[in-house]
Amino acid sequence: MYRFLLSRQWVIITLIALALIPVMIELGFWQLHRHQHRVAQNQQISTALAATPEPAEKLTAPGHRITAAEKYHRVSAKGRFDTAHEVVVRRRTNEAEEIGVHVLTPFVLKDGRVLLVNRGWVPANGAQTSFPKVPAPPKGEITVTGRLMPDETTAASGIKNIQGLPPRQVMLISSGEEADRLGRSVLGGFIEQTSPESPDDSPQLIPAPDDQGIGPHMAYAVQWWLFSAAVPLGWTVLVRRERRERRDRDRATAEPEPAPEPATV
Repeated sequence: MYRFLLSRQWVIITLIALALIPVMIELGFWQLHRHQHRVAQNQQISTALAATPEPAEKLTAPGHRITAAEKYHRVSAKGRFDTAHEVVVRRRTNEAEEIGVHVLTPFVLKDGRVLLVNRGWVPANGAQTSFPKVPAPPKGEITVTGRLMPDETTAASGIKNIQGLPPRQVMLISSGEEADRLGRSVLGGFIEQTSPESPDDSPQLIPAPDDQGIGPHMAYAVQWWLFSAAVPLGWTVLVRRERRERRDRDRATAEPEPAPEPATV
């Protein structure tokens, strides 16, 4: 009755079905792990953003690599901005997806060391070879607060670190490269400034990272598991349909042809 399952066609169909089931189950767990990672990441970001700011010197030092646990942690520092050595980070967008630059200003601490501060986004208001117009930060000694961030890399950001740019322009924020350029001791990583805010919203402060969105990963996981359950169901439906069609053909073949009616005169 089911001998047709031993045919070449049905052996191939069955093997494909058997291979798809574990693959789809594994894809479901992959999406589940991505969901769990996103939830844990959101919790880490929420905790870091809610924490009381700590002195930047407590969490980072020259040559220090900011860890995942330290990322987004709120820090503060007292000192003054050194606008004479300010640079802009090219090809950055704001919340409206407008292309501009980030303003990276050295912040000189009382002990002479430097904390790099990303003051925010401004539009690229001139030729790419010229330094754009950047609003000046507050003068004198102030307290700046921001989110601690690791040095940017091509691998993490996808941004190619192009060399030979015009003066005071960079592609990536690197405390090591800035230390070489400034000839000073620079704390590892940098901060995204959150206060003080600019009175005219320029530069535009970098928005806080999303700590609520979880993405579609859980829905994708359930989807893959439903697909894996549908494979044997679909295989069963196909087998039953094949069996029914073969049975109907066999019956049609077995039925005798009706005898011809005698000719009438």
